[in-house]
Amino acid sequence: MHAEFAPLEAPPEGPVATLEEAVDRMVAIDAELAPGDGVRYFNNLYLEVTREVVARLSGDELADPRFLSRLAVFFSNAYFRALDDLDRGMTTGEGVSHAWRPLFAARLNRRVAPIQFALAGMNAHINYDLPIGVRDTCREFDIAPVDGSPQHRDYVHLNEILGDVQERVKPWLAGGLLGVIDRAFGRLDDVVAGFSVARARDAAWIHSKALWSMRDDRDLSVAYLRTLDRMVGFAGHGLVVPTLLGLGRWAEAQRWLAPPARQLLGSPRATF
Repeated sequence: MHAEFAPLEAPPEGPVATLEEAVDRMVAIDAELAPGDGVRYFNNLYLEVTREVVARLSGDELADPRFLSRLAVFFSNAYFRALDDLDRGMTTGEGVSHAWRPLFAARLNRRVAPIQFALAGMNAHINYDLPIGVRDTCREFDIAPVDGSPQHRDYVHLNEILGDVQERVKPWLAGGLLGVIDRAFGRLDDVVAGFSVARARDAAWIHSKALWSMRDDRDLSVAYLRTLDRMVGFAGHGLVVPTLLGLGRWAEAQRWLAPPARQLLGSPRATF
């Protein structure tokens, strides 16, 4: 079953001002969403990443923690805005960016595996929202997104943090048939379309430099972002196509199927 952009229950809220507020907002979102909601898989992954960033910002491993902290706030607010668009009852998807539509439309489809939902969210958030966040943060600090700068080094260093969090939440995302496949054939990121967070973030940095170069040309910036939005949305649809990775979850819910049939289709709890 597809969600068809069914809105969330809670009313939209305004932007957050700190990462601590972002963590609280994500905790509230998690409490609202049903266990099998695809948005919840991405939200929980993002929550763990944000908590880790908060912890790292208090240390001395970053060259310009103020910049990264502000970027993370801009970034999280982009996610909350996407949820607000969904929450306003836009059941046709109008007003929801193309980048986020694949995740929102498929969020209740039980034939889509948890890792697919997580990747669809990362695709939208990194490939579309992040370049805008970098541009806007650079504008606020009055600095350009330059390769090799302290801000860029911190940006790249964040890839390590993301990798650590991904490994930590992997067992939670690897339920049912997906876990069987992972144990039998290797890493999840080798199974699902080779999506690379590091490569996506590298591309986002390049897009942010392009946006920075055209920051004084509103029409060109709007056209560029409209094209990027549609490209990211197109990629997102491929990430949530029902596959064997999600078939086990779907089969488990089909109680009309005989247990042997559910087991054959990958249900982890079907018994003869």
